[in-house]
Amino acid sequence: MEHSDITLNCSDCNSEFVFTAGEQAFYAEKGFTNQPRRCKNCRDSRKAGSSRGGAGMSGGGGYGAGGGQRSDRQMFPAICDECGQETMVPFQPSGNKPVYCSDCFSARRQQSAYPRY
Repeated sequence: MEHSDITLNCSDCNSEFVFTAGEQAFYAEKGFTNQPRRCKNCRDSRKAGSSRGGAGMSGGGGYGAGGGQRSDRQMFPAICDECGQETMVPFQPSGNKPVYCSDCFSARRQQSAYPRY
């Protein structure tokens, strides 16, 4: 298919940018069906702002997406239901399910009948 340059407006900064014929061919080759919504500067800024050792658009760490801890994750205080130790967990405990500290959680996972891959 023949592609030609298209002028688009960035959804972040509203500036015009060119979606080149070469970029369109690349998108088609990769199976992407949507045109880019952001100019290169805004895409680069977005990537730099969300690079926490993770991958891609979600800003999170996808499976196998790299190491590192998320320093901006909100943590909540809790008491471990196994050992009674005070701990911090990355979710708001609801009170209707047990909450475990990291050590007890790991021990329970190792005792699980199902291997994790």
